[in-house]
Amino acid sequence: MTEVPEILGTCDARFGAVREALAGNFRDHGELGAAVAIAVDGELVVDIWAGWIDAARTRRWERDTIVAVFSVGKAMAAACVLLLVERGQVELDAPVARYWPAFAAHGKDAVTVRALLAHRAGLPAIRAAVPEDAIYEWSTMTGLLAAEEPWWEPDSAHGYHVNTLGFLAGEVVRRVTGESLGTFFRREVAAPLDADFHFGFGPEHDHRVAEYTFGDEAEPGSQPDPRRRVPDPERQFLLGRVYLNPPGLSGIGTVNTRAWRAAEIPSANAHATARAVAHLFGALGERLLAPETLAEATAEASAGPDFVIGRTSRFGLGF
Repeated sequence: MTEVPEILGTCDARFGAVREALAGNFRDHGELGAAVAIAVDGELVVDIWAGWIDAARTRRWERDTIVAVFSVGKAMAAACVLLLVERGQVELDAPVARYWPAFAAHGKDAVTVRALLAHRAGLPAIRAAVPEDAIYEWSTMTGLLAAEEPWWEPDSAHGYHVNTLGFLAGEVVRRVTGESLGTFFRREVAAPLDADFHFGFGPEHDHRVAEYTFGDEAEPGSQPDPRRRVPDPERQFLLGRVYLNPPGLSGIGTVNTRAWRAAEIPSANAHATARAVAHLFGALGERLLAPETLAEATAEASAGPDFVIGRTSRFGLGF
């Protein structure tokens, strides 16, 4: 049992159980530092934080602490594509190759934007070993994905594009707007909503970034650990490529570096406050996207056995 640090911020009395759950994370599970925010009908009803932002426990978590939020970035990357759909610049049922001609290689010419966002494009990984520094080179990663042969017949099945969805959706945004995903997101989404959410940022924010520490073991029901051997060599190869090609793609050994923070790796390296995440999700169907767009995007587009994670999964369009 671990001592519970002071929990700061505000919590509506109706959500006292949330505050207790955060305390339980410290008391029972050795939490280092964390924040929780919940918005209901546009009102922030929970905005609390506690603990430390460094493994040495020398710096306290503050109201403006940001941390890597990993796959939350996929939803924000999808939202950027959906904004372009609403503006008539992208069509969900148009082939990706209409906007990104090189993507048509190896029979991917008919893969639609809808299939890509629904994790049905068959591009969860790159087969050939990729140098470690390539994760910081947008054109290298997107070029390799465009040239990649699908791991399954596109749109015939789905599989979690763990680390590639952000590059794929982000390149559609870049091809249509001429701007990087991070630049487009910052101007069209984060700034208008005053959301402290970033795809790539400079050293001026480093003092308020929480170090990310990985637990010793994955929680039951979480994603497979590619470092753990599995009996099927083909599956072992797939998982290794999905999570660790290039090395550091999932943040292992890279997540706390300046290079990682500066880059745009949309599936994995977004940084934000919990407050910003709650605010952005709350604004999706109110200020950001039309309700009918959000309804279509969050309707089930893929369901059943997942080619990558080896269990049942369900996806909408990027959600």
